[in-house]
Amino acid sequence: MRNAEERIVEIIKVLRQEYPSSRTALKHETPLQILVATILSAQCTDERVNQITPSLFQKYKTPADFAGAKQEDLEKEIRPTGFFRNKAKSIIQASKKMVEDFGGQVPDSMEELITLPGVARKTANIVLSSAYKKAEGIAVDVHVNRLSRRLDLSREKNPDKIERDLMAIVPKEDWLDFNYMLVNHGRKTCRARKPLCPSCVLNHLCPSYREFYP
Repeated sequence: MRNAEERIVEIIKVLRQEYPSSRTALKHETPLQILVATILSAQCTDERVNQITPSLFQKYKTPADFAGAKQEDLEKEIRPTGFFRNKAKSIIQASKKMVEDFGGQVPDSMEELITLPGVARKTANIVLSSAYKKAEGIAVDVHVNRLSRRLDLSREKNPDKIERDLMAIVPKEDWLDFNYMLVNHGRKTCRARKPLCPSCVLNHLCPSYREFYP
């Protein structure tokens, strides 16, 4: 099997053919909405997040609105997403910082985004790519983590180290879409418990194929 640097271009080519319109499944219209939705999506399905955000975004339209929210009220509104206390706290505190330090706007750089409470590189990358079409990194969620190791693109387990390995081999022009293509493939085919290797469009490029189907 060729090494990752030799396989990555073909992997991306195949994924683009299979998932030509890859983008986040989180419904949003503004940078604030994708930021909040991404925070809510931690340890929660995108489908469930999308069920509660329409009414949430109808009520809270700006960072100032979220900054002025009562913790207990916001907790009730986002409870179905799980870990609602920490998520409510992060959203409120991040919104207060946006109001105080960024003129009530969602920052458009990695350096500034990661200063917001509750926002690490994964969330920042999704906001940058989805809201601002900026590529400053590659978001590493559970799907990207799993597929990166199965495809032997990285042998790390830490998301920041996986991102570092991916940024070293994935052409920068593909950074915007790489997360979303792997997420789509992870949901459809390369599932956590039982990957569908025989029907996988990447099985000829995947070192793990014979591990699951010897």
